[in-house]
Amino acid sequence: MENSLILYHGSEQIVEVPQYGVGKKYNDYGQGFYCTESAELAKEWACPTKKDGYANRYVLSLDGLKVMYLTRGEFHILNWMALLLQNRRFDINNSVGSNAREYILSHFLPDISDVDVIIGYRADDSYFSFAQDFVNNTISVRDLNQAMQLGTLGEQVVLISEKAFRQIMFDGYETADYREYYYKRMERDTRAREVYRRQKKDLSVLKDDLFVLDILREEMRPDDERLQCHLFG
Repeated sequence: MENSLILYHGSEQIVEVPQYGVGKKYNDYGQGFYCTESAELAKEWACPTKKDGYANRYVLSLDGLKVMYLTRGEFHILNWMALLLQNRRFDINNSVGSNAREYILSHFLPDISDVDVIIGYRADDSYFSFAQDFVNNTISVRDLNQAMQLGTLGEQVVLISEKAFRQIMFDGYETADYREYYYKRMERDTRAREVYRRQKKDLSVLKDDLFVLDILREEMRPDDERLQCHLFG
């Protein structure tokens, strides 16, 4: 089907009819239906415990839908961070982190009021910890950008509007054997954390990086050239 996506939703249940307005409010992008274009990744998501799950398969027609791509074009990692801060519960352990939260929300939060589908990073356990490190001024903008590329996380596709839910059609499912996919999920998280630790910079190069405290001190806006350099350079 032209102008459509084949999507998979990892779950411990078979979900033939995704329901609009249900689900957890504290997910990455708020309440919505969270999918991926990767059947393998969906099977990992389907096995958070030692129990078999399902990769539910769907066809989503994009006709007339407004899709926001958070990993390309005008958007960048701080827009993604702002959405996380709005929806997820962060462990903020210092005053810098508290001020950073308010600043990022007020200056980098994208308007999703008329958006139907969001495509962007998924903050699995390890990746969410990287985001918390950034807000707490532990890692730099460049470190955060690099960290989100670790472990071949992939992108998630999230339906957030009633219109989008009307345009998704169930197309079967594949079983996820926990004896394979539970351990693949754990290995992905462990691998990302290990690579992240190895890539942490030494003190001699920290002076060239941009931290959230720098963004606060300089009151950087989204179009600031110094920030653009670290986001896209």
